[in-house]
Amino acid sequence: MTEEQSQELLAQQAQELDYLRRILLAPIYDVVVETDLTPLTKLTARFGNQIYLKREDQQPVHSFKLRGAYNKLSSLSEEQCIHGVIAASAGNHAQGLALAANKLGIKATIVMPKTTPDIKVDNVRRFGGEVRLVGNSFNEAQVASLAFAEQENKTLIHPFDDTDVIAGQGTVAKELLQQLPQADVVFVPVGGGGLLAGMAVYLKQLSPKTKIIGVEAQDSACLKAALEAGTPVDLEQVGLFADGVAVKRIGEHTFELIKRYCDDVITVTTDEICASIKDIFEQTRVIAEPAGALSLAGLQKYCQLQQANNEAGGQSLAAVLSGANMNFHSLRYVSERCELGEKKEAILAVTIPEEKGSFKRFCKIIGNRAITEFNYRYSGKPSAEIFVGVRLGGSVQERQELLQSLTKANYLVRDFTDNELAKLHIRYMIGGKNNDTSSQKEERLFSFEFPEHPGALEKFLAAMGELWNITLFHYRNHGAAFGQVLAGFEISQAKEKEFFQHLDDLGYQWQEETDNLAYQTFLS
Repeated sequence: MTEEQSQELLAQQAQELDYLRRILLAPIYDVVVETDLTPLTKLTARFGNQIYLKREDQQPVHSFKLRGAYNKLSSLSEEQCIHGVIAASAGNHAQGLALAANKLGIKATIVMPKTTPDIKVDNVRRFGGEVRLVGNSFNEAQVASLAFAEQENKTLIHPFDDTDVIAGQGTVAKELLQQLPQADVVFVPVGGGGLLAGMAVYLKQLSPKTKIIGVEAQDSACLKAALEAGTPVDLEQVGLFADGVAVKRIGEHTFELIKRYCDDVITVTTDEICASIKDIFEQTRVIAEPAGALSLAGLQKYCQLQQANNEAGGQSLAAVLSGANMNFHSLRYVSERCELGEKKEAILAVTIPEEKGSFKRFCKIIGNRAITEFNYRYSGKPSAEIFVGVRLGGSVQERQELLQSLTKANYLVRDFTDNELAKLHIRYMIGGKNNDTSSQKEERLFSFEFPEHPGALEKFLAAMGELWNITLFHYRNHGAAFGQVLAGFEISQAKEKEFFQHLDDLGYQWQEETDNLAYQTFLS
């Protein structure tokens, strides 16, 4: 070993011991509660592993974020306390910081986007924080918080990329290891990485045999991107369903710790998260927020892979329920998607003859499986396209068997179970295609995402509708901070460049869907 390598190793060991000391001595328990480790008996029986849930929903702010916030504020100097603290947040960090500051007699200012649901704004105020609503996105609020901090000499409290915050979050691992010393694998949700970094650096020193797996939402996997690049990188965009982990870039400090101590990373889909929200509710009667159910979704994916590979179970597995600040109106969306996440529903497009008795014959092929949805419109043609949902028992193999039986019966079948456009929009729009032959060749389809606030839809329509003819429009609000639109436009070849320039100038997130098979089948 070279002198340089020796010095590097000593520095690493010193850092490990420093984090261990900070976690063990974190003065948080005059406000933080030691949360339960709840056995999940139904999942244990299903997967043949002992499965547990670390219940951070039991904190006073229903999230683990209170741990890191209180630990950080406890370390501030008297002068910093006098001037107060500030943070940008649209969720759990805001509530944790507000309560921590209130307990310590420190003035806390939270900068939140104007799109933040009222329940979160009201909670911050209830915990004693001053709320400033700025901008329509987290990034705009963050820029404003930096300016306020400089102007007013306030201390900026980072939600995850801070040594004291990381150590505070690491106390979750301290409790978990006391409750489950024999833990084989621990699953931890990842946003900016504070919780995973803090738990990993603690567990790997006191229980090296314990495997630590980070779990990310598939549409905001900033850790996976950083690991592939070898350094933190910005995602072009992030999904908004699991808003608690919708982070574009992993933290610098957190990434270094995660890279060193985390064993693996699993990504999960929105549908898989919804299925885990349902499982948590059925076992505990707690409604987890999407980010809160993330780690259990990863645990279930791990178990399913074990079963597929015929690997032995018998392990002790723990997942962290990181938060339960669910926007109530989002439950409608969760309810719709959870059966897809559990592999208990197939979404199919099937071509059937346009003749009497056709539906009856189709149902006979389906057999004893329940039809959950059936969309159809008479077209006068020899054949008809139907959009059908079929209830399954919960396996991908059963879905394949269903597809094979329909194909064998000479039906043309397309499987849209994993087609996001079909599940989000098309299933609610079945009813007819564009029969205007003069505009058929010029119709282009786009999906859009924009901040949800009073007048947002009107603004969108005014911006798009004044210049181009809208041929199709579907808008659906899930009670989230962002609205989603599917829209068709007549765009001549001569106007194409001007149209795309206009989209870029508007600043909305958009994606062309003209070639999407679900659109081509039912609407084009």
